[in-house]
Amino acid sequence: MITISLIAPCGMNCGICLGHMREKNVCPGCSSKSNNKPSYCTRCSIYNCELRKKMNIKYCFSCSRYPCRRLRDLDKRYRSKNGMSMIHNLENIRKYGIRKFVREEKEKWKCVNCGSLLCVHRNFCLSCGAERKIVPVSL
Repeated sequence: MITISLIAPCGMNCGICLGHMREKNVCPGCSSKSNNKPSYCTRCSIYNCELRKKMNIKYCFSCSRYPCRRLRDLDKRYRSKNGMSMIHNLENIRKYGIRKFVREEKEKWKCVNCGSLLCVHRNFCLSCGAERKIVPVSL
């Protein structure tokens, strides 16, 4: 399920992350106060950004350094490997608001075969095995 609380400061939709979708040791999402996050999430340089914390910024697009090198690098990797762009997500949140973004994400990441939520880290539906077309995103 995709909710507002599952949208990370970098624009990642944690609801479609394999860590959140798995059956055991489910990650509660980057913005969760839970201590049950994988180490790669707790060590995330974007989430732990001192400037973001100092300025009390919810989403990176509000930062004076947006998009910083870290975000650009992460975005480039996700665009080419997973067909998703954090920067594009952040621009949509800024332009249309978080509620509309979440509504659109629910449709965008729905399996056309079975209706289940797709995982950004897999090129197939975790429920029915249908192929997910990964189309590189350009900015």
